[in-house]
Amino acid sequence: MSAIDQLPAALGRRFPSAARGLATMRGWLLEERYPFAVDLAFALVVLALSSAAHGRDLSRHPLVWLPQLALILPLAFRRRAPLAVFGVIAGVSFVQWLTYQAMPANIAVLLALYTVAGHCARRNVLLSYLVAELGVALVVSDIRHAGELADPLHTMFKAAFALSGATTAAAVLGLNVRARRAQLRALRERARELERQRDQQAALAVAEERSRIAREMHDIVTHNLSVMVALADGAVYANPTAPEKATAAMRQSAETGRQAITDMRRFLGVLRADEPDALRHPQPGLGQLAALVSQVRAAGLPTELRVTGDRAAVSPGAQLTVYRLVQESLTNTLKHAASGARAEVTVECTEQALRVEVRDDGRALHPAAPGGFGAGGADERSRESGHGLAGMRERVAAYGGGLTAGPLPHGGWQVAATLDLGPDPQEAPR
Repeated sequence: MSAIDQLPAALGRRFPSAARGLATMRGWLLEERYPFAVDLAFALVVLALSSAAHGRDLSRHPLVWLPQLALILPLAFRRRAPLAVFGVIAGVSFVQWLTYQAMPANIAVLLALYTVAGHCARRNVLLSYLVAELGVALVVSDIRHAGELADPLHTMFKAAFALSGATTAAAVLGLNVRARRAQLRALRERARELERQRDQQAALAVAEERSRIAREMHDIVTHNLSVMVALADGAVYANPTAPEKATAAMRQSAETGRQAITDMRRFLGVLRADEPDALRHPQPGLGQLAALVSQVRAAGLPTELRVTGDRAAVSPGAQLTVYRLVQESLTNTLKHAASGARAEVTVECTEQALRVEVRDDGRALHPAAPGGFGAGGADERSRESGHGLAGMRERVAAYGGGLTAGPLPHGGWQVAATLDLGPDPQEAPR
């Protein structure tokens, strides 16, 4: 870090107001917020310095102020019209060379050349550089005719070397500043592009998170409400003849409601970092399938569960996916299958894949033809289960697997999915 960069921090500790003023001025200079005002102030400073160095001639010959002002004041417009300003200053310098000796204000030629190199095309820079070198040749030619010099050729060589070096330095410095300015513009554009990409990624992440939350809430609320509705309907029908069964059904309904609240708190606790019970309520997995099946049985749907293989090797994310698939499938069966339907849940765990199948043998509540799901009944169930099936497909796709759902040839409905558990599964906390 340069001394100029460290100066605002050093002043800020002792002189906060001065540091703020310096930072503002530095921003104006670096960001070119007010280019004309900065260039005008710069021209006035150069005019004051050159006038102080040439004060005796200016006081003796007031007309010398004309070329002095004509050389310096155009610098106020150097960034608005770099090539025109250089032309004016070069022309005034040539006229001044014809009528008067060299003066300190001729440094304006170098300043104008620097500006042309920093803002104009390369061919204009080359043309301006050649014009400046021509001026150097004219100045050096005057030395040759100076009779008071003992060795005019040696003096000419030194003068040509010094003046040409200054001209070359001005052009090279301007080109370097232009390259640095272009690099800064590229970096700023890159930073803006990265900000846009960050905002887009954040928007995509928000949309994905909203979809995940909606999917989880759909699974939790839909399943538990379906079970509660089935239990409540059973209690109403059983109450006149078997009050004890109605009471048991209502108790099971209340337990299901409490379980739904627990699931929602568990899920919301994972979303909230400040939830103290988040770690106490892990997400459900294969171990909770038995409780899920028992809950469905209590709602009036006889269900069998078979789990084979080593479940310990299955990641928690994959277990949650299977749990939600089974939960959604059984919920659809509760909602759409007629009385007397039965369901089977089969889960097979291997080292490479996790397979799950949920099927029922019941008829639809509104079948198109006797004996099972006709075309109309299947379409009806597919349409009503559309959101749930879309959510299940998204869950399975996160593991590079596939899902099929549809009516069975001899009646009933089947949902089957396969999750890839290979060496590089696409894990996702769904």
